[in-house]
Amino acid sequence: MLNVTKRDGSIEPLDLNKFHAVVENACSGLTGVSASEIEINSKIQFYDKIKTTDIQETLIKSAANLISEETPNYQYVAGRLINYHLRKEVYGSYTPIDLYTHYKNIVASGYYTDDLLTQYSEEEFSILNDYIDHDRDDQFTYAAMEQFRGKYLIKNRVTGQFYETPQMSFMLISMCLFAKYGKDRLKYVKELYDAISNFDVSLPTPIMAGVRSKSKQFSSCTLIECDDSLDSIIGVTGAILQYVSNRAGIGIGAGSLRAEGSPVKGGITKHTGVIPFYKLFQDAVKSCSQGGVRGGAATLNYPIWHLEAEDLLVLKNNKGTEFNRVRQLDYCVHFSRLFYERRLNEENITLFSPSDVPGLYEAFYIDQNIFERLYKKYEADPTIRKKSVSSVELFNSFLENRFETGRIYFMNVDHANTHSSFRQEIAPIKMTNLCVEVMLTTQPLIASNPKEGEIALCTLAAINYGKLKKPSDIEKPMTILVRALDALLDYQDYPVDAARYSTMLRRPLGIGIINFAYWMAKNDMTYSNPNLELIDEYMEAFSYYAIKASNDLAKEFGPCIGYQDTKYSLGITPHMTSKIVQDDMLIDHIERLDWKRLREDLKEYGIRNSTLMACMPAETSAQVSNSTNGIEPPRSLISIKQSKDGVLTQVVPEIRRLKNKYELAYDIDNKGYMKIVAIITKWIDQSISSNLYYGISKFEDGKIPIDVLTEDFLYAYSMGHKTGYYLNTDDDSGEEQDLTAQPLENVEMTEEDCDSCKI
Repeated sequence: MLNVTKRDGSIEPLDLNKFHAVVENACSGLTGVSASEIEINSKIQFYDKIKTTDIQETLIKSAANLISEETPNYQYVAGRLINYHLRKEVYGSYTPIDLYTHYKNIVASGYYTDDLLTQYSEEEFSILNDYIDHDRDDQFTYAAMEQFRGKYLIKNRVTGQFYETPQMSFMLISMCLFAKYGKDRLKYVKELYDAISNFDVSLPTPIMAGVRSKSKQFSSCTLIECDDSLDSIIGVTGAILQYVSNRAGIGIGAGSLRAEGSPVKGGITKHTGVIPFYKLFQDAVKSCSQGGVRGGAATLNYPIWHLEAEDLLVLKNNKGTEFNRVRQLDYCVHFSRLFYERRLNEENITLFSPSDVPGLYEAFYIDQNIFERLYKKYEADPTIRKKSVSSVELFNSFLENRFETGRIYFMNVDHANTHSSFRQEIAPIKMTNLCVEVMLTTQPLIASNPKEGEIALCTLAAINYGKLKKPSDIEKPMTILVRALDALLDYQDYPVDAARYSTMLRRPLGIGIINFAYWMAKNDMTYSNPNLELIDEYMEAFSYYAIKASNDLAKEFGPCIGYQDTKYSLGITPHMTSKIVQDDMLIDHIERLDWKRLREDLKEYGIRNSTLMACMPAETSAQVSNSTNGIEPPRSLISIKQSKDGVLTQVVPEIRRLKNKYELAYDIDNKGYMKIVAIITKWIDQSISSNLYYGISKFEDGKIPIDVLTEDFLYAYSMGHKTGYYLNTDDDSGEEQDLTAQPLENVEMTEEDCDSCKI
């Protein structure tokens, strides 16, 4: 007789009926799945004292390998098998223990903060325990549960021991965020729990992995500005270390550093240029791991007119040596109206060291008219060091390196400031974040005076568009999400004083979208031919209910300290400064909701959060809620994603009913996608991590002409885009990989990128 080794180390006879029952229960209520098929496919080789955990993991992989276009429900079977496996490990049985006992046990183990034991009574724990619906864990797919196991659940990351299940984590997150609320706090706890556990909203990795633990830093994005001084460089390096180790993605503003050969200390020595300091920042970013959850990553910002721009544009290029490359950072290059005009007219662009042209760097972000006057003045001054280059060649270099690496981004600083929630003359936007969707004001950090400067933090989350049936459906999840994220700002700690100061001053949030492609498919539209009026109607509601929720919080708790630095304080809402509204582009602009009353309330009561909306990448959280990524088209109907947690298989929502409604990424017309981005941008106060997709087979000899890249780049500016993220091509998308388990033509193989600011 064969025996098995149980989790506690005890030995008992092998009982195949138990494993049959587990698989049968996992298949219950699902069509197109077979328990016997899973068992046959598993090919388990039983041997004496085999571990029950090994048997269960084998069954999970067997179910996952059966996921296909014809049999998508195996993703739920595999998810349920993981759930069973997880509950046995955490609770010792499939039935969860009560919330209060569970919480005390994990506090005693050292993995939860003990705050809730004094903030909530045992009776309140009991009420909330009765509210938890553990059956919602059965709604997770295979990819969702694997992401939960890999990134979100509290566990010992050395031994791999888990200490909770999803529904417990959802409830404890909700309790932590509303712990300091008054008599209505249980109402808000329940509302947030429902919103998270029903996938109406999506929370970012720092919150999901950290809130309820002893960690107390949950902002997804950190924007750190560097001044042209050694004191500032030292301060920025230290801040990078602090925030990378606290799970934040980093944006570095280093465009004001003087160019190589510039005088230092009046000419006692000359400057080494920016590249050595970029290398320093790179080393700081890569020196800290983030608790085993993810690696550090940063995007560095600089203007196209910097004297070293020609060398900076190739820093990520595979050509060259380590001496003249800084490949482990991403880069965001800043443009404005003048440089697009120079390119259209095929005129030269003049490059300067910011240290040689007083006032130019500041004017670049505050006022384009002033900037252009200064720029032309300095061009005409023969005493100033400069370099004149062909605008065509400079733009081509930018676009070629953007194409070759996929990771050279752009920011249109004029659009970013005129169409911002901040009054640019008071609080200009001078940089963006890791994934280029966050638009916050910053001030340079100084090491010798850590209280000087302003590190901008943005706390992210998203609304699940796939759950919406009409625009008004946005109100409820948006309202609880704004309230919860605002509470988080007071709940978390701040490793650097400049970040605490900035957050309390501005209280910025960034709420975006997931499952947009599914929503489009349900509404019978494609990216190439979108229904812009319908997108506009939903985005209006998205914007209106976000701003209204923050205005209501201002009435309740008071506005943020720096609310007068915002356009909201003047009663100006995002669509009023949109380029496509001002230039009457794409669609006729109408206001369907009571914006007049809201604008009056903004002027009277202010706003609680200086920013509210930003459309970020959402790769991980999209998988958790079985949603499509952010606003992006799917690259395939079934995706096989390679990450450090293993190979994950994900199916687009409702694949059987809607498979012919989805338009895949490399089939889309980028112009249609850019129109969608323009409509979304119209209504939000920050930006979008917008991508472009080029199917190589569409072009002669498999080469994308530079004219095509240029045309799309110029079109994005004309549509009012503030930023641009990845440039994607399908020439290495993995069609030659071994996909024998997947009988599909359109299967995506992707290596998971660092998701430091992806939710």
